[in-house]
Amino acid sequence: MFRFLPGPLKGSLIVLIILINTLFWMPILVIGAVLKLILPIPILRSLTTKLSIASASNWISINSSLFWLFHKIDWKVSGLEGLSMNEWYLVNCNHQTWADIPIAQKVLNRKVPMLKFFLKQELIWVPVLGICWWALDFPFMKRYSAAQVAKNPALAGKDLETTRKACQKFKTTPVSVFNFLEGTRNTPEKHKRQESPFKHLLKPKAGGAAFVLGSMGEQMNTMLDISIVYPSSRNSFWDLICGRISEVTINVKTIDIPTEFIGKDYANDQEFKSEFQAWINTIWEDKDALLEDMGRD
Repeated sequence: MFRFLPGPLKGSLIVLIILINTLFWMPILVIGAVLKLILPIPILRSLTTKLSIASASNWISINSSLFWLFHKIDWKVSGLEGLSMNEWYLVNCNHQTWADIPIAQKVLNRKVPMLKFFLKQELIWVPVLGICWWALDFPFMKRYSAAQVAKNPALAGKDLETTRKACQKFKTTPVSVFNFLEGTRNTPEKHKRQESPFKHLLKPKAGGAAFVLGSMGEQMNTMLDISIVYPSSRNSFWDLICGRISEVTINVKTIDIPTEFIGKDYANDQEFKSEFQAWINTIWEDKDALLEDMGRD
């Protein structure tokens, strides 16, 4: 409908609409979160959680509709068969750009439980979005450097403790815990500096995923591995909302998580740590080959 507009104008309008959309839903999310705090009644907590998730899903749907309203993007999506809103998922995606997040949200919205991310503690101060993330029970984590832990050994394991506390909230309502296993965006500079053995991926960081599985018990037994390929290197979030990305290829692969990996202590069980890292590396080898094939299609 508005595809004729210049790219920067489309991008600016989309940012404005997303801001208005966020401001509309924010009061509902905050009221629900406050009610859960002051009235910790199980049935009320369940109802307010469902209301918050429904509000967030509507927010994502409106944002996703802007792709159709302003742009003509060829969405090549595969692997969505058999997904359920009533399951718990560990979700991973290759990470090239911040455009990956709205794309993953668009593809999986209302097909699986809402994606929830582990966020740096500092992000709670992001205007508007920070309070929305807090209201939706997104876990905020404070990471400590090796130097900080050496100076204060009491900090050791604090990130794991935070993960476990956050995951306790996820046990009563189905959730999709999103984790970029690469840990950061893949750029040519980072890839070269890492000397990554993979052509299209950085080395995986298995610890975060293992901590989630160690905390979620028997509820989480499926990984969704998302692979995204863009047609060119112009794939930033700004490129996406300005209409410079005309095609996106997405594959969602369902992977069964071995039962022997559930509920284990990644930090202190060296045998499990080695086995889990080997399993993730096998997934990474397959993923690297898949990305190569997707890029040739």
